[in-house]
Amino acid sequence: DDAVKAAVETVASSDLVIFASPTFKATYTGILKLFLDQFATGDGLRDVTAVPLMLGAGPAHAMAPDLLLKPVLVELGATCPAPGLYLIDSTYTTDTRIADYAERWSAAVRSTVRTEA
Repeated sequence: DDAVKAAVETVASSDLVIFASPTFKATYTGILKLFLDQFATGDGLRDVTAVPLMLGAGPAHAMAPDLLLKPVLVELGATCPAPGLYLIDSTYTTDTRIADYAERWSAAVRSTVRTEA
């Protein structure tokens, strides 16, 4: 599909990508898996700094971004310099942890984003 191909090319050429998904059966969704399957193992996301983000109904799956999504991104060649972020789906728009996360990890993320010469 041309739209999927364009999306893959956009992501692969991006400096920073937030890979976000609702939690589905304790992991990321099948549609995100299908999208990630479009990238070559090892270098499909080379030079991409990635942040895994997941939403869920409660704290039971708070480790999902780090345990399930981050390893896949790294396997595809992305650099993940910060821990994944997990937010509660009913409160993420007002959650102050987003600002706390950005303040704590922005320097690490910025340091891994490639810069143009």
